[in-house]
Amino acid sequence: MSTHDLSAIGAGFSDLALGSQAVFRAALEALSHPGRIVDLPHDAQVPSRGHAASAALLLALLDPDCKLWLSPSLAASDAAAWLRFHSGCTLVDDPAQAQFAWIASSDEAPALERFAQGTDVAPEQSATCVVDVPSLADGDDNEGWTLRGPGIRTQTRLCVDGLPSDMAHRLVAQAAFPRGVDLFLATQHQIVGLPRTTHIELED
Repeated sequence: MSTHDLSAIGAGFSDLALGSQAVFRAALEALSHPGRIVDLPHDAQVPSRGHAASAALLLALLDPDCKLWLSPSLAASDAAAWLRFHSGCTLVDDPAQAQFAWIASSDEAPALERFAQGTDVAPEQSATCVVDVPSLADGDDNEGWTLRGPGIRTQTRLCVDGLPSDMAHRLVAQAAFPRGVDLFLATQHQIVGLPRTTHIELED
């Protein structure tokens, strides 16, 4: 990376510890309550490509031991250099090698089966995917996905705009628990967690 490239990279959190902790708390809330739309405030100077909430989330989650896969438009943008510089993560070309993935809303998403699924003995070895979507909203009885599982009292409804239909159907057909991929869906300023324990029913 050249000196010019370094000078063009935006700053991370103004306070690394406090910024990371605040984002991590939001991520835990989202995963603990699947389908809940969680605000993700931060002060990082995020890349020009990709959603701001996704960038801040990965900035808090990644470290030098992590391998990250980026969808094509993100890999070719300043997002790659920004995350590599601030987190020390390793970028990989093969989704199967990644512990984390970031998929831009305009990019075609790989099949979820291409990411690490973990094993029955070591489910923690599965991947976490962050997917940009145009919008998220609470659903009602007549629209949206129906979500059930741990962290949801009975059921909840979620409307997701812009997620490829094939990915939605692949979420429904994920590998048997405890294997599977954990997902975060992200707009510019909010996230929703969909851990592998969540059962998803799509609207007709």
